Amino acid sequence: MRVIFLRRLLISNFTMFAYYSAFTRHERKITDSDKKLFAKIFRKCAGDNKEYLTREDLKVAVTMLFGYKPSKVETDTMMSPVLLCNSPGMTVDDFINAMSIKMAAQDRNEEIRQIFSAFDLHCRGFLNFEDFRKAFHCVAPHLPEQTIIEAFSHPDEKPVSNNIDLATIWKVIYK
Repeated sequence: MRVIFLRRLLISNFTMFAYYSAFTRHERKITDSDKKLFAKIFRKCAGDNKEYLTREDLKVAVTMLFGYKPSKVETDTMMSPVLLCNSPGMTVDDFINAMSIKMAAQDRNEEIRQIFSAFDLHCRGFLNFEDFRKAFHCVAPHLPEQTIIEAFSHPDEKPVSNNIDLATIWKVIYK
């Protein structure tokens, strides 16, 4: 039972969320710390003397927050309320609102895929023991090596191939 718990601990750290049902879609709640992070990113991207973000600043901010450069269409959509007001750029309040909506609507499965891919260093579509061990050391460095070995070796949740793939992780999450 402890091994299953530890394995789920790793999976929950992959997703950075509590377990959720496969049959219901939950929007992520935006916390005050999220809003503080948005404001901090806004200040970094706006620079010293500006109180707004330009289109280019917005692209950099989204890249910092979500790890990808938004398309022209996505940038236009986020900037459209600003352009309607003939404002020189997006204010901090507009930015916090836009990023809150964006973060709340993020696809959790895509997030899990991205996190899994970050640990799948060789782009093989699975984690072997060494990848699994490195992932554990990133998310739970205090765990002894023997616990990691037991979690990887547990037969109830691992396919016959002796590797852990994304489908196995989803099975654990959606149990």
